[in-house]
Amino acid sequence: MIGNDVGSKGSTASGGVASREFTQQLQGYGLTTAEIVYRRPDRRWLLQCYIWQNYDLFPSFPKLQEFLAFWQQKLDGPLFSVTVAHSRLVRPADFKAVDGVFRLQ
Repeated sequence: MIGNDVGSKGSTASGGVASREFTQQLQGYGLTTAEIVYRRPDRRWLLQCYIWQNYDLFPSFPKLQEFLAFWQQKLDGPLFSVTVAHSRLVRPADFKAVDGVFRLQ
């Protein structure tokens, strides 16, 4: 997956560093998958499918919009359709305050 850092990496309770993807999820990003159907440049009657996946913000999808703009400016195959699915993998209800940390050894 291709993506840009959206903020500094957070620290975990044990002093480790959270992954960039997890930090993005805490900031509201969710996993976005787009099925892009486009016309082949050499045979306009033939459709081909491309699957794009990245962490993006619902409902504006800035990363997807940026990718589609790149596609239209730089690539020869004209877009036919784009179908988008989005899921926030981390939701506020998934986190609960705790008094301590239990370590199993």
